[in-house]
Amino acid sequence: MTATATGASAAGAALLPGSASASGGLSARVRRALDQALASGAPGAVCGVIQDGQTYVAGAGRLRATRGRAEVPDGSTVFQLGSIGKTLTATALARAVHAGSTHLDAPLTLPARFPVPRKGGRRITLADLATHSSGLPALPPNLFTGADPNDPYAHYTLDDLAEGLAKTELVTVPGKTYRYSNLGFGLLGQALAFDGVDAMLRRRVTDPLRLRDTRTTLTADMAARKAVGHLEGKPVPDWHDRVLSGAGTSMYSTADDMLRYLAAQLRPERSPFRAAIELTQRPRFTADDRLRLGLGWHLSPLPNGRTMTWHNGGTGGFSSCAAFSRDSGTAVVMMVNTASEETADQARPVDALTMKLLRELDAA
Repeated sequence: MTATATGASAAGAALLPGSASASGGLSARVRRALDQALASGAPGAVCGVIQDGQTYVAGAGRLRATRGRAEVPDGSTVFQLGSIGKTLTATALARAVHAGSTHLDAPLTLPARFPVPRKGGRRITLADLATHSSGLPALPPNLFTGADPNDPYAHYTLDDLAEGLAKTELVTVPGKTYRYSNLGFGLLGQALAFDGVDAMLRRRVTDPLRLRDTRTTLTADMAARKAVGHLEGKPVPDWHDRVLSGAGTSMYSTADDMLRYLAAQLRPERSPFRAAIELTQRPRFTADDRLRLGLGWHLSPLPNGRTMTWHNGGTGGFSSCAAFSRDSGTAVVMMVNTASEETADQARPVDALTMKLLRELDAA
């Protein structure tokens, strides 16, 4: 099928194994969201939906003047995932809690050369890190020293982290205020598996959930299916991160994998670790009347009073968003190969489109 809202796009739809054909209403809504993603500047976009126990995924791409055709991503196209990866780290934490190897109120503990900052006599706990209430700044103070602007985490080492933590001051007392922090989730990953975060996430989360394309290092097969990231219409490198990857800074995935992951969120009893998934979704910290935090996941009210559980993500050339409603059994993921920024009065297009589509489907 073709999408023609912009007059310069092509789209394709595919069904995942075991899924049924999407209704005309669903396919039209997805197609409209894809058209709007392209109109907002994305070279390519893919959108996946779970509704009524069925799974649907479609992609769209802009026509290229030099080739006269569109490169259309699909459910197997690899994108950088960005901060949705934080929910994987939070799931690893929840699994460790249920295994009895740690607890949510345990203080953040790192090797001695990594000083953990304090404020007001209160130590940072693992729950503080997982709910963005640690008081830590968004990034280490020395992250950009010697950094490549197009790959800002690649140069950062454990020695740099030790040096940066010695200079880090908490902005607020831990446990008091929501303040989004990549540094916090990077430290959570290191607290769970020091200098072995990526292998730990594969072992504890992605392998058991059969997320074969959700990882920080591209396989040859993944590289052949990877979309090229863009910033302001120009190709840019992927991000690489060896230290703070628990924040999702260098995670890759596909829409197919994200739909498997969201299916586990909707029906944890069908997953290998129900209790851990349930724990990540349980409200633990209230930021304001529109936002609560589970472990990693953000929870916001829908117009009908139900709860939308969500997370977005982005790297230098990619943007993504995933959202679901347990009450209606509905989930949406959208991935685009362009970076975009939220402004004071406007959400990123990928976030607005994902959440709009979830609201529509949840109300249907």
